[in-house]
Amino acid sequence: MTSPERSASTRVGEDDRENAVRRVREAYAEQRITHEEMDDRLDRVLAAMTYGDLTVALGALPAEDPGATSTIAVAGGRIRRRGVWQVPRTLKVESAYGRVHLDLSRAVIAYPVVDIELRLGVGNAGVTVPRDAIVEVEGLTTGWKDLRYQPRQPSRPDAPRIRISGEMGYGRLKIRHAWR
Repeated sequence: MTSPERSASTRVGEDDRENAVRRVREAYAEQRITHEEMDDRLDRVLAAMTYGDLTVALGALPAEDPGATSTIAVAGGRIRRRGVWQVPRTLKVESAYGRVHLDLSRAVIAYPVVDIELRLGVGNAGVTVPRDAIVEVEGLTTGWKDLRYQPRQPSRPDAPRIRISGEMGYGRLKIRHAWR
């Protein structure tokens, strides 16, 4: 967590704090820590003033996998992923104009938590998630149209968790669960 330019006494920024909160939540989602330990660690992360405090709060958590981020970007046109494909830990989708469709129903999801960050200007987006996936959309802001999503109860405790965040200008995001 600390680097030469970030010593233990350097004050923590909001991005670093949000990253630490995400790491604690992921550790809980992966069942590496208990609910009580997650609460305790989150309290310490939110109260942390320096990188030293954050290091203590994140102690013994698994290291982040830095190579698990992928970006798909186009200025105009369609973005479409379907069939069997490897879903990275973090997928960033950027489009100024055009439609986006991500079908995760047959995709290989190797991570218990997948973050999809949308940065869309004009155009609709659709995301098809596995039947038993848990979908979170708290970090998504829409400008013109609202989100269409009907949550479903997960059928197994180790169901993949899909977190969708980002910004959409003029367009609607429709999320649906696959039938199979």
